[in-house]
Formats: sequence, C-alpha cells, structure tokens
Amino acid sequence: MSNTDTMEDDFMPVFLINGFLESGKTQFLQFTMEQEYFKAEGKTLLIVCEEGENEYDPDLLKRSNTELVLIESMDEMNPDRLLELELLHNPERVLIEWNGMWNLDNLKLPDDWKIYQQISLIDMTTFDLYSANMKPLLYSMVRNSEMIICNRCDGIEDLSGYRRTLKAMCPKGEIVFEDSEGEVNEISEEDLPYDLSEEVVKISPEAYGIWYIDCMERKERYEGKTVEFTAMVLKTPDFPKNYFVPGRMAMTCCEDDMTFLGFITKSREAKDLETKQWVKVKARIAYEYWKDYEGEGPVLYADSVEPAQPIKGFIQF
Repeated sequence: MSNTDTMEDDFMPVFLINGFLESGKTQFLQFTMEQEYFKAEGKTLLIVCEEGENEYDPDLLKRSNTELVLIESMDEMNPDRLLELELLHNPERVLIEWNGMWNLDNLKLPDDWKIYQQISLIDMTTFDLYSANMKPLLYSMVRNSEMIICNRCDGIEDLSGYRRTLKAMCPKGEIVFEDSEGEVNEISEEDLPYDLSEEVVKISPEAYGIWYIDCMERKERYEGKTVEFTAMVLKTPDFPKNYFVPGRMAMTCCEDDMTFLGFITKSREAKDLETKQWVKVKARIAYEYWKDYEGEGPVLYADSVEPAQPIKGFIQF
C-alpha cells in the first residue's frame, strides 16, 4: 500500500481491498498492517464487510491502533453510517475489506472520503467458476483496481489467457500471479501466436487481443518492432492532425459492455480516413507519453494504411 504520510488533509483516504470469499483478503490486510510503511500516525478504521474463516489478530489490531467494525448488510454501507463511524472513531485512514458478493458499483462514500488505492485479490482455483457464472460482478470488482493479485496459481499452466481476460476488464491495473513459491511469470515469447523475430510481425485477427494486451505491458518485446494487422478506424476531433486509432471491438463482460481496443497511430493517410472504415496497417511501435494513456504507452508510426475487408465478430476474453 502507498505511504499515508503524503496524503492531503482535506479528504479521508480509503484503501479498498476486495475479492470473493476466501480469496485471501484478511491475510493480505494483516500482512500489510505488520509492515513498517503502515505504521503511520493516528488511528485506522477497518471496516470488514464479511466474516471469513480467518479472523484478525486482536494483538495486531491493538499494536497498529486499528479499530475493527463489522458491517454485515449492504444497506448499512451508506454515507450516513460511514460518517457516524468517522465521528465515533476519528480515524486518519479507512481500510475496507469488501464483500465480493456485493456489487461494488453500488458503493456510496461520504463526499469527503476518497478511494486512494483499490486492490483486488482472486483465488485462481475458483476463477473459472466466478467468471462463468458471475462475470458482471467480477467486472465491477476489478475494473478500477490499481492492482489485481491472483493467488493460488500452483498447477495452472496457461496463465496468459487469464491475464488477457483481466487486462480487458482492467486495462490500467497491474496484474500479479502468485503460487506458493511467490510471483509467477506467466507468458514467454515462445508462447505468442506470432513470431517477433520476423521483419514484419503479422498479427492475425485471432491474435489481435493477445497482441494488444501484451504490447501494453511488454515494452522490451515490442519497441521498434514493425507489425501488420487489420482493424477499424476511429477518429475524433480531439485527435491531432495525421493521427487516428485503428482497433477492434472487444466484449469485456457481456454484450452491454463493449470496448474499443486500439493504439494511437500517426499516418500520412489519417486525414483521408473515416471512422468505422476497415484498414490494413503496417506500422512501427514506439512507446511515448500520450494523454489518453495517462502516461507512456504504445504509439504506432504507420508505413502504410490500405483499405481492407471487415472482420466479422468481436474479440472475446
């Protein structure tokens, strides 16, 4: 967790830890409370929204000056009740252990409370079950997370597919896979469905989603590479002259939750392109600051942009 010493005084910093039952939230929070960087001035209010198998150590709560409050109903998790708790306990910061069966979209905080950091924990032995049966709930849980920690990965061979699913739901979050030995590196260059040693790396329609996710995260693999792919044009008046975004539509949760996956591209042909037109792009990949990325990300420099036949369907993760 981030150091609380640098936070402003005009809002209540909230650290939100979420995940389904038995995903390791209590263990994670207790580990965090033991760390030196957590030992800040003042009291911590810990709001626990479900009781799991693991309980908090009373001695740890006392040593860390933490007051635990159990809230068992979503109805009780409202701004008025939270303000009552603030007045009663006068904390410097709030930790929330969220109930994964409550839709996070329904969380309403007091006006001067601000989520400073959100971390989601996932038990990978049950991920497929929740993804198949509760995908909208999973989506609301992870989509604004700063970090997603996927634990209990022992014996899972293809973690790259899980990364693509989670990265589509939470493009800006860091995703960490852990087994009993620690962090796991989940995908090698040899496992990619295209050859990065080629002079022009050809991205098939089926591989587009894999390339998009991997390219966002693996600068060392792609910087300076030339790729070729087919995509749909997106242009807006906000784009500078000679820029457009070629991309594909992807379903991140259900058909009501579609997103456009593409990278900003500079091209001589951009001024003649129209939104929803399909094109074949050959471009060199660079990594630069771009405001929509809120930092550094892939920026493509097109060698050629040609009309192409539409690709039916959309990317599924």
